[in-house]
Amino acid sequence: MADRRTLRRTFTEDAALYDRARPHYPAGIFNDLDALAGTGPGCRVLEIGCGTGQATAPLAARGCEVVAVELGAEMAEVARRNLKGFPSVEVVNATVEEWPLPDEPFDLVFAATAFKWVDPEVRVAKAAAALRPGGALATVETHHVAGGTEAFFAEVQDYYERYDPETPEGLRLSPAYEVPRDSTEVDRSGLFGTAIFRRHELDISYTTSEYLDVLRTYSGHRALPPGTLAELLDCIGRLIDDRFRGRITKRYMFELRLAYRNRT
Repeated sequence: MADRRTLRRTFTEDAALYDRARPHYPAGIFNDLDALAGTGPGCRVLEIGCGTGQATAPLAARGCEVVAVELGAEMAEVARRNLKGFPSVEVVNATVEEWPLPDEPFDLVFAATAFKWVDPEVRVAKAAAALRPGGALATVETHHVAGGTEAFFAEVQDYYERYDPETPEGLRLSPAYEVPRDSTEVDRSGLFGTAIFRRHELDISYTTSEYLDVLRTYSGHRALPPGTLAELLDCIGRLIDDRFRGRITKRYMFELRLAYRNRT
């Protein structure tokens, strides 16, 4: 299995595909942020791993002043194009571990499906250092959960067991309610209060080609040898076409975890 640093750089290999294929975050996430963190005009946000700006735009549209740090040069360039209508957004091409914090603290540190890729020895402490007392650290994780075209996701597992040796035998998606809420690293840091969780489920329908494009953006797929990946995708494509008439539905669960920095 490739290490974390290697896997996270796979996202930068085809920024245009990532921007086109990845699902956007549900509006409920940003409504939750409004209610819990007071996002709006004048709110200073540090975004970790902005990708192509899919989660940055809703924050900017609310009037937030966003500094978005993205390690991939290609991703950062696409983000700048996507966000050119928001003068309150600055996209920085750097790793958040090495990026020097500005003197003025932030009201919100935000990471959408990116926090797990930051060095675990650094991420919570650096987020706390970036925030004013009482400011919020908010992360969003995307979970693949049971639902949608369930027969497809059961059948496709045979192909993953055949082509990806890291796949556990008999693996099946869990329902959203079985996914544990995890605030261990935030709690252990002693830098934040009790974490708050909000969850949103979303079903997205894909044609065969659309779903294969999504798979091509996943780090675990991109880390496979090219020939193995091509064979895996060919099998998956034929399964969707032959058994499911060229269209399947996938269920996502987007989880917001938010904790306030201690005031002392």
